Amino acid sequence: MSNEEPRPGLRERTRRAVHREIAETGMALFLEHGFEETTIDQIAEAAGISRRSFFRYFASKEDVVLGDLIDRGRNVHAALLERPAEEGPWEALRAALMALREDTAIDTRPETELRIGRMLYRSPSLRARSLEKHLAWQELLVPELARRLRAADGLDPASAEHRAAALVATALACLDVAGETWLRLDGTVPLEDLWDEAVAAVRS
Repeated sequence: MSNEEPRPGLRERTRRAVHREIAETGMALFLEHGFEETTIDQIAEAAGISRRSFFRYFASKEDVVLGDLIDRGRNVHAALLERPAEEGPWEALRAALMALREDTAIDTRPETELRIGRMLYRSPSLRARSLEKHLAWQELLVPELARRLRAADGLDPASAEHRAAALVATALACLDVAGETWLRLDGTVPLEDLWDEAVAAVRS
């Protein structure tokens, strides 16, 4: 029996295609005119759909930009599951987070990342929603990291979960700080180097 996931049906493939088209249309408008200046009605009109149809695919304007963050969190979780059992928690978290840079489905051209990053950090509503979704990443990552800590150090479940939560929260905070610095430096220093520097400052 094959372990491959079944191919989505025609209706689901169509839904995904429309979702992607609306997101691409919205992002193009945001980058051209600004996030705050672009309205849902403008996105719907440019995408050739009604306002009501827009809300079938996105709960808010912010989700056009950040809607895939939960899926990206699942990708980080999957990457963490694949790390060697003997690897330390910081090393495992770093590798799992940096696996996002290898996701070919994400446009990681520096000029595009810089424009999206500046929009994200300058918009209060986007910033708040981004941090909210990172909390969802913690819920995904903490149980696996706690399991690794129990196996490696013989910690009791409560202590392992406590330490894992602190590690994951710190790792994500360092990623956020690294992102801000990366933007301030116009992308001239690799994001992973800035993350390493932030983590080293916390651990020293």
